[in-house]
Amino acid sequence: MAKIIGGVAVSHTPTIGFAFDQKKQDDPVWAPIFAAFEPVKQWLAEQKPDVALVTYNDHVTSFFFDHYSPFALGIGERYEPADEGGGPRDLPAVAGHPGLAAHIGASLMHDEFDLSFFQDKPLDHGAFSPMSVLWDHAQGWPTPIIPLQLGVLQFPVPSARRFYRMGQALRRAIESYPEDLRVVIVATGGLSHQVHGERCGFNNTPWDLQFLELFEQDPERLASLTHAELAELGGAEGAEVMMWLVMRGALSPQVRKLHQAYTLPSMTGIAAAVYENLAGPVIAGEVERHRQAIGQQLAGAERLTGTYPFTLARSVKAYRLNRYLHGLIDPARRARFRADEQADMQAAGLSEEEMALVQQRDWRGLIHYGVIFFMLEKLGAVVGVSNLHLYAAMRGQPLEEFLKTRNAPGALYSVAGKDAAAPQPGWTPAAKT
Repeated sequence: MAKIIGGVAVSHTPTIGFAFDQKKQDDPVWAPIFAAFEPVKQWLAEQKPDVALVTYNDHVTSFFFDHYSPFALGIGERYEPADEGGGPRDLPAVAGHPGLAAHIGASLMHDEFDLSFFQDKPLDHGAFSPMSVLWDHAQGWPTPIIPLQLGVLQFPVPSARRFYRMGQALRRAIESYPEDLRVVIVATGGLSHQVHGERCGFNNTPWDLQFLELFEQDPERLASLTHAELAELGGAEGAEVMMWLVMRGALSPQVRKLHQAYTLPSMTGIAAAVYENLAGPVIAGEVERHRQAIGQQLAGAERLTGTYPFTLARSVKAYRLNRYLHGLIDPARRARFRADEQADMQAAGLSEEEMALVQQRDWRGLIHYGVIFFMLEKLGAVVGVSNLHLYAAMRGQPLEEFLKTRNAPGALYSVAGKDAAAPQPGWTPAAKT
């Protein structure tokens, strides 16, 4: 079973990444920052965790306000550094861990944390700024990560206690994963700072030090504070300590602090700390009971012949092909596809198997591969195939035979709009209902 070996708490100000990229390790202004992080880096090198779950908040880079979620779990296979306006940092992509991420997602959903899930989104300085000084990465990152993006910039935001309880749910999720993995929770953000309005530049070092003490010894008190109280004490952007509370909740009530450092070079109170998890072994029966509870909602679905729930595992497996088919909602993409399917699919990097499924219009094969039905609708609209054709293909029946099973056998329709393709024989757009 997986085990949480400890927690790392680090600030994620872009100061850190800037100083690293500019090779300012020996500069008197920046040297204290690197000195504070060095014991954390050494501990990670010694412990060699198999996976790092990184809690961070995106700074309106990959997550915009058209769809802003308080809890977004990365389930993908790799993550690139984001372009935040001046080009991405010169850092390699980092691998994900889809297996553990999917298990965590299912477990947190069971514990009534309504998550968003993401793939193929680059990570901004909230994740990569501290990561770049925690691990040697010139030859690639030594540890895959699971990013957990917490939306703390647009109110309403879940309470501090809700974030703390999410950490406790994370512990149940990780400890019930069947593979023997050593997991570290890396919490980023904070400490006191405010970067907007007339209060810009606010810091509170006495509160930062008190926060660090309470974080180690009495996190329940921190979890009881309101967002307004936290803003008064630590600045509005100090809400980033929510990521810390998630990490603390994932550890046992008693921890051993192995390292703590604090500096205030400019705008943000920068802290770095390592906490050894003192959790004992799981109690017999509790893990299996939790696993069964996680699977309760889909238990029995495997007996439904011809039914394929779109799970996180299927989403990751067929992500590239689903993304390609989703792209057909763009008029320019549709035009390229209609002009030369093969060239368009090759340019998108589809595999030979994926291209064959599309070219052969193997509708049922696409479902078996992991494509969600609603991408078939989009492809059907582009190539002139009605939804009823797709439904018949699902059943392995000719269209005429399938229509006999419907109450309105003459009702043919599609999701196609005014840019509909010329219909294939057997139906016309005019027959849409």
